[in-house]
Amino acid sequence: MKRIYYLSTCTTCKRILKEIEFNKDAYELVDLKETNIDSETLDLVISKEGSADNVINKRAILYRELSKDGFNYSDDEIKQLILENYTLIKRPLFIIDDNVFLGNSKKIVELIKQHI
Repeated sequence: MKRIYYLSTCTTCKRILKEIEFNKDAYELVDLKETNIDSETLDLVISKEGSADNVINKRAILYRELSKDGFNYSDDEIKQLILENYTLIKRPLFIIDDNVFLGNSKKIVELIKQHI
């Protein structure tokens, strides 16, 4: 599987996609605003990242609202929140064969470049 989940309105996603210079014919591009991640794929990402907490976008407005009194959700609850609210998943998300790359840190972007 070669798939990229991103948000078309996110300038960071746009910058990273441009910087990486990947073969667009080899990857399925999924705009999260149009098609949210499915449960099976999210399970894969969570398993690769170690927990649902590592997958959640802690910069999202909704996350901040949910965290006002602490964020004490189980992995299953976080998964359900992500499936219902596309803004709660870190992005961009690259799935390249058996590898998952999540987020926009410089380290992650460099790892993506090595696997493209």
